[in-house]
Amino acid sequence: MLRSTPPVTDTSSSSPAPVSLDEAARQAGAAAGWVEQNWSSWVNTGLRILLILLVAFTLRYLIRRALTKLIDRMNRGVQAVEGTALGGLLVNAERRRQRSEAIGSVLRSVASFLILGTAGLMVLGAFEIDLAPLLASAGVAGVAIGFGARNLVTDFLSGVFMILEDQYGVGDSVDAGVASGEVIEVGLRVTKLRGVDGEIWYVRNGEIKRVGNLSQGWATAGVDVTVRPTEDLDVIRKLIAEAGEQMAADEPWNERLWGPVEVLGLTEVLLDSMTVRVSAKTMPGKALGVERELRWRIKRTFDAAGIRIVGGLPQAEPDATPKDPTAGMSAPSAFASPVSPQSIATNPIPGPNLSKH
Repeated sequence: MLRSTPPVTDTSSSSPAPVSLDEAARQAGAAAGWVEQNWSSWVNTGLRILLILLVAFTLRYLIRRALTKLIDRMNRGVQAVEGTALGGLLVNAERRRQRSEAIGSVLRSVASFLILGTAGLMVLGAFEIDLAPLLASAGVAGVAIGFGARNLVTDFLSGVFMILEDQYGVGDSVDAGVASGEVIEVGLRVTKLRGVDGEIWYVRNGEIKRVGNLSQGWATAGVDVTVRPTEDLDVIRKLIAEAGEQMAADEPWNERLWGPVEVLGLTEVLLDSMTVRVSAKTMPGKALGVERELRWRIKRTFDAAGIRIVGGLPQAEPDATPKDPTAGMSAPSAFASPVSPQSIATNPIPGPNLSKH
């Protein structure tokens, strides 16, 4: 008797067996229990993150607003004295404005970086992420970036300290070593100077090793007056003092001169001239204009008194008779020609010819 065997079916291509109702209920209960078990930690973590972000952004807004109000108050103080005598002497509005804005920009950037950076680390800590490897990697990356961008960092730090220390500002005449001129813009990385010929120099702050500021405190105007050595020194001193007093009484020189015009004395005495040194304390940055005006007034005063200023090559008098250019030449010598009687007389007498008999 033959047995019939059931047909073999390919289970690999068949669909999975349907999950029973009890198994589905068990899995749903496990998921609900897991959610219920971790719900409190999720809520706590979310509330911590929300509170951290809320405090960080609120603190950042308040600090940036306080810094902005402080900078605006500084600028309003500058605008209040602008146009007055005090403002013209002591305050450069554009310089103070750029300096205050640069300081405010640096402070706002530093405050934002510190606050948001700390908030980011606290958020990562709330997720229970180990921050030690992250901080170590950030330190290594920071060192690598620092070595690669060391010139940029040097320029930035130098610019920050230059602005904070108020070494120079817009409108100052400075000698920065690599270039000199009037400062037209001060940045955190580059300082712009306008040279005497109108060119603009872009000088990196990190390249400035020393700065000579010609516009801080006060300046000195020095003039050298060269006259003939036969002039009366007392008269020279009196005329220069009169020119200086008249200049100090006129505008705008009465504000630019911060002291009397002084005759310091003789700086050079030669056979054909002597030099008198004149000096005056002036407003910063106005020494060159004061020197030019002082020379102008001294020359006019000397011309009125009949005193001539000398210097360089001596010039001939306008009514003098021109000299004969051959006056200094000697007469031609009679011995210059070999056939002249004088030259023949000086020739030696030839000896007798003994070869002939």
